[in-house]
Amino acid sequence: MDLLEESRDGVLTLTMNRPQARNALTLEMGLRLTEALRRAQSDPAVRAIVLTGAGGAFCAGGDVKSMAAGRDRDVGFEERAARLRERAEASRLLHEMPKPTIALIPGPAAGAGLALAMACDFRLAVANAKLTVAFAKVGLSGDYGASFLLTQIVGPSKARELMMLSPLLGADEALRLGLVHRVFAAEEFEQRSAEFVGALAAGPSIAYGYIKQNINLAAGSDLRTSIDTEATHQIRCMATADHAEAARSFVEKRAARFVGG
Repeated sequence: MDLLEESRDGVLTLTMNRPQARNALTLEMGLRLTEALRRAQSDPAVRAIVLTGAGGAFCAGGDVKSMAAGRDRDVGFEERAARLRERAEASRLLHEMPKPTIALIPGPAAGAGLALAMACDFRLAVANAKLTVAFAKVGLSGDYGASFLLTQIVGPSKARELMMLSPLLGADEALRLGLVHRVFAAEEFEQRSAEFVGALAAGPSIAYGYIKQNINLAAGSDLRTSIDTEATHQIRCMATADHAEAARSFVEKRAARFVGG
């Protein structure tokens, strides 16, 4: 299978599994990823979603070899655009679903692969990972929300540079730019990433969902709207079992045990 799914302790791990091609996205693989994320969004047993790649790579982006071979050559323009929009829903789901999403980057991430990583709430990279936007290198303008996500992270001026020139960034440079949140040495990447993900999965999942909504709204709204929305979400959180448990644990001087209710 070119997309592996594993659920454990509230964490759904989706592994892009074409190591021979650095996990480049085929049309079918892109659709499977979108479908898996739609299921995860509505599954109460899933408290966090991890996206990663097999064989020491994250994802090289679109499958350029199949593009060169003329994939979709018999499909009309509008149908091709519609199919691409459907596959790119994976980025929107990662960005908007009310659950923490984490990209574990064990190696190269490029093009649509980097866009998928940027769509996640958190990006954890191994120290020797290389990241590049890559689209312009193959005469393309970008997809999977790359221009929106990159602009949100680094600003429009830097986004132009990265989109047009496609420099190859090391993990430390990506960390400085905000493209990744943590960089771990290869020998500790698996353990440190698991600890990071486990802490999120054990956290107040309802509050996390509203935090994501608040931040996504704030990126394109005004202060009055944000304050109004925050008030609604805050009162909803106050009615949850997680908030009641956190308040009790504070008084009792113990760690809270969140259940996502």
